[in-house]
Amino acid sequence: MHGILHKLAKQAFFGYHRPMPGGSSSSGPGAVSKSGEDRAQAAFRAAQERWRDALEAHRLAPPDAGFSARLGALAAAAREEAEACRAAEAAGFAWPPHRATSSKPPYELQPESGRRGPRDLWARFDGAVAELNRAATGTDLLAVADAYEQLAGAAAELAEAVEQIDRGSGLLSRGQTRRSA
Repeated sequence: MHGILHKLAKQAFFGYHRPMPGGSSSSGPGAVSKSGEDRAQAAFRAAQERWRDALEAHRLAPPDAGFSARLGALAAAAREEAEACRAAEAAGFAWPPHRATSSKPPYELQPESGRRGPRDLWARFDGAVAELNRAATGTDLLAVADAYEQLAGAAAELAEAVEQIDRGSGLLSRGQTRRSA
């Protein structure tokens, strides 16, 4: 797995952030306390770990009954990334742009993998991945947060749809529930 999704999952926020002008001073308008910066960095690190785990779960996964749960975990991780980006922006950090603009998600999530689920929801998911790639090449942390939120929504809808398909086909029994990480 290469590109933006991989880089975002591999790097910790504290390793490549840059404070916005006036964002880290201890006085004056727009000042952010050290503890606010620390909380933002800790939240971002936790979100990155969950994102990394969610992507790893998809990386070499077999097409099994756990697919909807992995999609649900990806949705939760993307939502957590969005929240962490918003908190980091509020603490005065900016997003460092990345060069890659055409990353792909893990194979299980790519069109050629034979992924299960409604095509229109997969088209929305693919659009959200493209938007995250585009936003990550800029410096607007809120645009990155919005892109993660868009991806979270698409993945959550897919998780529900795939779970219904799997129940209908018998892959998931009625007693089994989709669990996210």
